Amino acid sequence: MNWDDLRETPHRRRNPLLREWVLVSPQRMQRPWLGQVAKSAVAPSIKYDPDCYLCPGNARAQGLRNPAYKATFVFDNDFPSLLPNVPDSKVEKDGLLVAQAERGICRVVCFSPRHDLTIPRMKPEEVRLVVDVWAEQYRELTALPWVQHVEIFENHGVLMGASNPHPHCQIWANGEAPNIPVSEGAAQSEYLQNRGKCLLCAYLGLEIENRERIICENEGFVALVPYWAVWPFETLVLSRRHVSNIMGLNENERDNLADILRRLTIRYDNLFETAFPYSMGFHQQPEDRKEHPEWHFHAHYFPPLLRSATVQKFMVGYEMLAGPQRDITAEIAAARLRDVPELHYLERA
Repeated sequence: MNWDDLRETPHRRRNPLLREWVLVSPQRMQRPWLGQVAKSAVAPSIKYDPDCYLCPGNARAQGLRNPAYKATFVFDNDFPSLLPNVPDSKVEKDGLLVAQAERGICRVVCFSPRHDLTIPRMKPEEVRLVVDVWAEQYRELTALPWVQHVEIFENHGVLMGASNPHPHCQIWANGEAPNIPVSEGAAQSEYLQNRGKCLLCAYLGLEIENRERIICENEGFVALVPYWAVWPFETLVLSRRHVSNIMGLNENERDNLADILRRLTIRYDNLFETAFPYSMGFHQQPEDRKEHPEWHFHAHYFPPLLRSATVQKFMVGYEMLAGPQRDITAEIAAARLRDVPELHYLERA
């Protein structure tokens, strides 16, 4: 059986970063759909909301008040999931009941003072300011001797659990590296040891040669639907040059990162002409004061929408009990995203 036969046949694809498999069932896209296809609500249309705790000058929890910020704004989360000062304690019982205290810092980054201005609606220079904030926060947090990992992530939209529509992201600094970055790091390290080259550099080379799953690109970055994608329109943003963290990007590459994120999220919004929900996050080297030549800086986008702005695909049934499964192939998803314009649908004449 060749690749053309697999396009229409149930098969499974291996994710080399997590060393797991995903079941692909392309024939299921032929089934009729009788469910809801209406558009969901669009993003907020007001520039300032007096009741929003992220807008400039407004009150937050515990009597704190935001400054009248003009660009980006960073603050420690008022209800953090991690705390920087916790007693060092452990629990272990027969290797079965195991726990240990976890230190951390949780911060919030407001992208803009405007309540309605998401990444795809911002100007390139405004997104670049966000990139610079990410890099500065990464530098500041990794300078703390006990921090082992910094996760920069955005939950965009109510569907992804965002508690406030004001455009923002979060940054969590962990005292221990979390599960998925550890798994990705182990896979990249093993690939480098066995093959003498970076896993994601080699993968990017294959995608550039094939081009079927590439959505958009610039001098510094490529956005594509990974061959092993699980979410319907999942994407991977890869740096062309091998750098291990955001601090390794030069000035041009920071511009390129801002450009590719803006162009990709415009395509997301245009796909179903809605404020497209997703969870996004950067993966970069652990901060254990060691060299990590295996690590390649990249970002993941995980959006749940499948057929319309109100038809989602979550992990249910087989996926919860056996393993991830998807109907739409990575190649079809990439083609759909490539075919939508890069002019935001709300800005069309």
